Amino acid sequence: MKKLTVNVDDGYDILIEKGLLDRAGELVKSVLKANKITLISDTNVYPLYGDKVKASLEKQGYQVFTYVFEAGEASKKTETVINIVEFMADKGLTRNDGVVALGGGVCGDMAGFAAAIYLRGIKFVQIPTTLLAQVDSSVGGKTGVNLPQGKNLCGAFHQPSMVIIDPNVLDTLSPHYFSDGMGEVIKYGCIKSKALFDRLEKENPNDFIEDMIFECVDIKRVVVENDEKEHGERALLNFGHTCGHAIEKLCNFETISHGEAVGIGMVMISKVGESLGLTEQGTAEKIAKVLEKYNLKTQDTHSTAEIVKAMGADKKRTGSGIKFIMLKAIGESFINPVPNLEIAEIFGV
Repeated sequence: MKKLTVNVDDGYDILIEKGLLDRAGELVKSVLKANKITLISDTNVYPLYGDKVKASLEKQGYQVFTYVFEAGEASKKTETVINIVEFMADKGLTRNDGVVALGGGVCGDMAGFAAAIYLRGIKFVQIPTTLLAQVDSSVGGKTGVNLPQGKNLCGAFHQPSMVIIDPNVLDTLSPHYFSDGMGEVIKYGCIKSKALFDRLEKENPNDFIEDMIFECVDIKRVVVENDEKEHGERALLNFGHTCGHAIEKLCNFETISHGEAVGIGMVMISKVGESLGLTEQGTAEKIAKVLEKYNLKTQDTHSTAEIVKAMGADKKRTGSGIKFIMLKAIGESFINPVPNLEIAEIFGV
């Protein structure tokens, strides 16, 4: 079993091994000394793995209450989270009880946010079931929901007590959602690991899936330990996300997936970097070719002007401008603050 420890707050372990789902109850028991557990999942994941995880938790003596929401980004809203916390209150969960998130990024973000605000914070465990959640969103403590005005505008930092990653669950992912996760994997190669990017160019990720997940999570671990609340280095993890979130907003969070949008965003900002002489020429083309290898989009149907306008709601925007994440070259990233008055200009609109 591969194990990483994230040394923030009380610290927590990330466990990676095929077949870990069978030991979910035992692993949760090692960190949650609770009587009651709210198991949160969605309509896609629960029919596949919910009963197994529930039985595993009950075997450890937990009283388990399940909350299953409609799968999809459209459910990632304040209304769903309020429904979850009211459900936990109805079931009488106390500060000593906990939450287990079984699902992808939407599930983990909402379950973590519900755990953060219920009784001002109870413990939770992440069991991510998509590639995107395993390599990125389940680690680092960012939780939250979308608002009509933009992506992830309502949330809290609330670190999990453990992250349980079983690559076997990826076997039930559709090709589309595996590709979606690869968008974030490619991001990690772009910002911190040319070696990972090179492997993604040349190899089949299924041949090194555990190593791939481990490297992405290890990169995020280091960044989160250095900058838990995103006052500096952690912003590097947002490469491609400013443009990507704007695209998701323009699509009403419905017709494009997160990994697809981030992929387009990585190409867009790398072209800008090249035009400004900040990014090695040909970088955007290299990224686009790898995205295409994994059946990800490299451009959007919305105009650049529409995307730039939608960036106005980005949560990372300050009164003076936006901190764009750019590349010097593959594997080397940096933060480039751009004043509001210059944003449209650098994008050529």
